[in-house]
Formats: sequence, C-alpha cells, structure tokens
Amino acid sequence: MHVVAVLAADGVSVLDLAIPCQVFALVREPHGSPAYEVRVCGRRTVTASAGETEPFGVLAPYDLADALDADTVMVPGLPAHPAPDPRLLDVLREAAARGARIASICTGAFTLAHAGLLAGRRATTHWRFADQLAAAFPDVRVDPAVLFVDEGTVLTSAGIAAGLDLCLHMVRRDRGAAAAAEVARMVVMPPQRSGGQAQFIAHPGPVREDGSLGPTLQWMRHNLHRPLSVADIAAHAALSRRSLARHFRAQVGTTPLRWLLDQRLQRAREMLETTDVPVARIAREAGFGSIETLRHHFARHLGTTPTSYRAAFLV
Repeated sequence: MHVVAVLAADGVSVLDLAIPCQVFALVREPHGSPAYEVRVCGRRTVTASAGETEPFGVLAPYDLADALDADTVMVPGLPAHPAPDPRLLDVLREAAARGARIASICTGAFTLAHAGLLAGRRATTHWRFADQLAAAFPDVRVDPAVLFVDEGTVLTSAGIAAGLDLCLHMVRRDRGAAAAAEVARMVVMPPQRSGGQAQFIAHPGPVREDGSLGPTLQWMRHNLHRPLSVADIAAHAALSRRSLARHFRAQVGTTPLRWLLDQRLQRAREMLETTDVPVARIAREAGFGSIETLRHHFARHLGTTPTSYRAAFLV
C-alpha cells in the first residue's frame, strides 16, 4: 500500500494538515479497500493554528521516524520563520534521498526550502509569502501566480484550497483521472483545476445576472463532442469575445479554449480508464475529432499515447 506521511509540527495549519488526510483516505481500490495508508507523524502532541483562534493541541499518532519509509511525505503549512526543527529537516532530506515524493501546502514550501529540497527548482507558495520565500532562498525559482508546481518528486502548492488541487493532482497521477474525479465528488470539489491556473480568482455567485460562467461551463462540458469555437462559447454566455476572455480569466483562471482542452483530456482519460470503447470513438466523443489529434495532445500534455495510458489501468 502507498504510504502517505503528513508531518505535524508546532504551528501547523489545521486545515492544511487535514486536507491530505481527507483526500488520500478517500481513495479506494476497485474491491473497496483503502488505496493509501495515511500517517500523521510528529511529536506526540503539537500545537495547531486556525486563523486567529487560540492554538490548540493535535495528537500525532506516529513519530517523525515513521515518515522515513513513506512513499509520499506531505508538509502542511508551518510558520515561515524561524527555521523548522532540525529533526524534521533531517527526515525530509533522508526521505528525499531514498526517493520518496515530497510535497508541501502553503508555507510548507519554506520547510522544503530549509531542507535544501527546492534549490534550483521552480516552486510556489501562498501569494502573500511568495516574496519572502524568494528573498530568503534566492536559489528557488518562485512562481507566485500558480496553484501548484509539479517538479516530479518535489511538489509545492499555494494556500489551503490549492492544497486540495495538489492532492487531487497527486491522486490523478497515482490512480488515474476517474479515481481523482470520484474523490472530488466526495469532497464536493469543482472540476479539475490545473496547476497553472491563477491563485487569485474572483468567484461570483451562481446568479446569471452577475456574469457567472457556471451555466456556460456546464453547457461546454455537455457538448465536448462538438467543435466549439470561442464565438460559440461567447454566444452561449451572451458576451462579446473580449468580455468572455475577461470573465474566464477572473472566474476560472485560464482561457476558454485552454479550459475546454483540459475538460476534453479529462473526459478521454476517464473513458480510457473505465471503458473498453475504441480509441477512435473516444477521440470523437471527447471532442478531438480524430485519433491523430488525440495522440498529439496526449503526447504533449501527458507524455504518453492513449493506448499506453489505457494499458496502465488494465487489471
């Protein structure tokens, strides 16, 4: 079983701590057993924070040493300063040297940087702390705009909600799009947000008069098989092309066509994982039109072919 160790230290953000515990614990094997073993590792009792409330104690059932054999080590948001407990840093360095996947949420990126795991890498954190991270660790290429950064064995994310996006992305990497979509439904998350989307996104309410794109996004998902153009999308939203682009950037954090492509890739991945429908039909139903176009986008965005991707999920 894939072991996920979530590190707990004094000052840990309770929401950041809970997110990976919740997400990974919800993933199930086809026969119903847990796909991940989740361990909260730290000193026996640590103080946790939740906004401006008084700190309170959290019991960590596992010692820090129990993270050393984990497959994934998660670092929730911890105080940016001072430097973390040297023992925690040693655990991170040893786990990374052994080949474990290391990931942080919010200011957990500072802990990874203190451990030397972000040197020469691109990384992100909450936008409020991005300048501090860049100033304290000039060898880290800080990107303050994105939701999360996947550098292969080291991943970083922005604040709280972006931690959910990161954990779902990791489940998607490990278990496929269908497993991640099922967890997203369980935690009542919206459709997949890619790491490159903007951190600061306005979220108007669901009333159409305020310019919400909700009805148009739903219409697009229901019509992935059609050759939708920007003009088609703008017409459905009753907006000019320029206004459509502005609303998409504000509410979704990307462009209409990029969001459409992400949804089509998601649909194709789910069909490849869960059905034996021929690839040519999947290409049509997901809106790619031809196998060649589907292959092109799989190679560019996923680094594989549709056939190879499906083979990885055959039991």
